[in-house]
Amino acid sequence: MSGGPETDPDRYPAAVRRAADGFRAVHGGDPEGVWAAPGRANLIGEHTDYNDGSVMPFALPHTTVVAAARRDDGVLRLHSADTSGGTVRLAPGELAPGTGGWAAYPAGVVWALREAGLLPGTGEGGGAGGDGGAGADLYVTSDVPTGAGLSSSAALEVATALALNDLYGLGLPAERIAALCRRAENDYVGVPCGIMDQMASACCTAGHVLHLDTRDLSHRQVPFDLPAAGLRLLVVDTRVKHALADGEYARRRAGCETAARALGVRALRDVPPGELAAALAALPDPALRPLVRHVVTEDERVREAAALLDTGAIRAVGPVLTAGHASLRDDYAVSCPELDLVVETANAAGALGARMTGGGFGGSAVVLVEAAGAEEIGRAVTDAFAAAGHRAPRLFGAVPSAGARRLDG
Repeated sequence: MSGGPETDPDRYPAAVRRAADGFRAVHGGDPEGVWAAPGRANLIGEHTDYNDGSVMPFALPHTTVVAAARRDDGVLRLHSADTSGGTVRLAPGELAPGTGGWAAYPAGVVWALREAGLLPGTGEGGGAGGDGGAGADLYVTSDVPTGAGLSSSAALEVATALALNDLYGLGLPAERIAALCRRAENDYVGVPCGIMDQMASACCTAGHVLHLDTRDLSHRQVPFDLPAAGLRLLVVDTRVKHALADGEYARRRAGCETAARALGVRALRDVPPGELAAALAALPDPALRPLVRHVVTEDERVREAAALLDTGAIRAVGPVLTAGHASLRDDYAVSCPELDLVVETANAAGALGARMTGGGFGGSAVVLVEAAGAEEIGRAVTDAFAAAGHRAPRLFGAVPSAGARRLDG
């Protein structure tokens, strides 16, 4: 668990050099700038964002870095240093939902900006026509683990949007950037995610968690100073890859929407906790009841965690995390044996609390530990994976870090 982005003071200058050098090698000429957006871990509040509920994510030090330059022919040239297949070239007429692979995420951002009439040379609804308009050359590199539930896709979207926002002088606030990136992922890529990941990547600040109401996007920065409290938060990447577009995520979201309609509320966040039992009894389909129970109780756990952090009681958040994992495992059914093993082993070894983070079906867990016991708990988890015959997990300290920003200016 030593080394890595959270302990490398020269990381960002080096990232700028790598991205700029890669841009020159692929596209010729110099980029006009280099931008970065982080992945995120979610302290508490899972599967509440698309139910208009509250969440508490924080930005990781791991980032997606984009070097970019404008084009005036409407063409996109996209190159990832981390993906095989070479440069993807998209002419204006080819920018439509259905673009495959990693390029769908930055292409979707450009599409969303054009659909909103925000890019030069495009009209309202994206009706520019022809081969003119705002295009870009992008070179992308990232150290956000993919498939680990740490929002690598949102980091790519937000870094792309921030680059275009600066290059074309759009003047978009972080919240609007996040909303456009969410539209790109929902309507262009086809993943029905909520807005938490994009808001976390765009809006988080170092040393804080973001307490976000996903209905109106009101948010505040809540201090989360782990070192001052003698604590660490470990991220355990199980290396089990999830695929949220395979239907499981979408089925749960659809179930929540069906339940909200049956209960006569706009979204499940509108079910008062004190009326949960009555709401569950009123649902005609018993399969919907555990979904509703998770969302309503998870919203309560977010409120409880925020209140604890406001008073500096970070240690008391541990049991809230573990309760959240039990709900995700038993009611929402999005955990997996590897995630359960992390939580059970870490807590048995002395962790203050632990839970899966992200959409589920694999990915990562977060573990709140005393700093002095971090190495021992990490070894216990690694040994448990070996004993169970699982691939060795990846562990690192999660330092609440800065949100999206320009790196070279």
